[in-house]
Amino acid sequence: MNSRAAEDADFLQKYSQWAPHSGETFAKASKVIPGGAGSSARTVPFGWKPYPLFIAQGLGSKITDIDGHEYIDYLLGLGPMILGHRNPVVTEAVVEAVRSLGTCFGLPYELEIEAAQKVVDAVPGIEMVRFTNSGSEAVGSAIRISRAVTKRRLIIRFEGHYHGWQDTVYWSNHVDPAAAGDARRPRAIPSGPGVPIELEDTLIVLSWNDPESFIKVMAERGHEVAAVITEPAVLNTGCIMPLPGYLELLRSETKKYGALLIFDEVITGFRFSRGGAQEWFGVTPDLTTLAKGLGGGFPVAAIGGSKEVMSIIAEGRYSHSGTYNANVIQCAAVSATMDLLAEPGLYERQRNLGFKLTDGLAKIANDVGIPVIVEGIGTVFQMWFSEKPIHNWREAEKFASEELFTRWYREMLQRGVLFHPNHLENLFVSLVHSEDDINKTLEAAQGALSAIARNK
Repeated sequence: MNSRAAEDADFLQKYSQWAPHSGETFAKASKVIPGGAGSSARTVPFGWKPYPLFIAQGLGSKITDIDGHEYIDYLLGLGPMILGHRNPVVTEAVVEAVRSLGTCFGLPYELEIEAAQKVVDAVPGIEMVRFTNSGSEAVGSAIRISRAVTKRRLIIRFEGHYHGWQDTVYWSNHVDPAAAGDARRPRAIPSGPGVPIELEDTLIVLSWNDPESFIKVMAERGHEVAAVITEPAVLNTGCIMPLPGYLELLRSETKKYGALLIFDEVITGFRFSRGGAQEWFGVTPDLTTLAKGLGGGFPVAAIGGSKEVMSIIAEGRYSHSGTYNANVIQCAAVSATMDLLAEPGLYERQRNLGFKLTDGLAKIANDVGIPVIVEGIGTVFQMWFSEKPIHNWREAEKFASEELFTRWYREMLQRGVLFHPNHLENLFVSLVHSEDDINKTLEAAQGALSAIARNK
């Protein structure tokens, strides 16, 4: 057995001894829940080996598993817990709304207006908004609306971005680079089985942060393009920021050819700043999709945009329906969350804490001789085990070491720090993480990275 195999075996043995109740519960869950968890992102094939932790409770910036281990949480439910777990203000707002109003009426009500107005006030590109139930639903609506408004069928999207599970966009996320072909003009590849291959003709897939390929495609087919959809910063392939001027280019070229620009802010929304990535970068899209941070941990999503684009819904020319759209739980959570996010200085304080963490991680790694690239804006980041910067998914696949990241995840987990084990995910710093949390995380990282350096 080589040293890496021995290290894997040692970790798996320690894990089963350290989290036995999670193992027993996983076996029980697997009998009735496919994969033992309610989302594939929480299962063994996505890195949670030998089985995912089962959680007893979360509070603030901490989460506790059923074996009694407490962790400083940088997973944050894969993003929604922007205000930490069980935020008392949002929780009380939801409980009180359910007590005093109900849950779902099938008709509009005043709290819906209140929540919508606060989103409109916060996000630059949103003049009108509709609430829905998941990011995938919001993106699916954005794609269909863009086709309805422009009367075109072609969508441009980018490799390594994830826009949900609907057939129209479940393409070219993390697929086989060889099958996708030339990075300058990739082939659209379904991200999983069951997607009709006929939809390939409705898509153009490009490499992100490559201005030349985008300009060329728009010159060739811009008048056929209904929309360009992008994450304004890629948070579904680690954390990859746009090169200077890139988002501005997407905006100017879509306007030039009469296409819509869709910002998928399901993850970036309310995380970079209260107005999302579009406020942070100063680029305003035609349509915006939101979820995760929108409801402070409660399940809600939204699609919003300019009055001109959203008029297709307002005038009844496009039906955007859903039994649970804008239910009381959603709207109470959104309203309370928007108020909390308006606290003066909140984002500046937490970004500074996040930068203290990322700068500290980079210094520790450098001091022990491990090359890393730490990229992000404080409240979300990734530590790439790479000597070279990462500008798109292809470069992440080529340059970043998944093996070293896995070892770092394991070492940190054993030291009471939790984040996703996959290096193509990211780490979230909530708006309630404290300086003490950051200091303890850096202390854990010193031990973890030193252990990795000793056994390189």
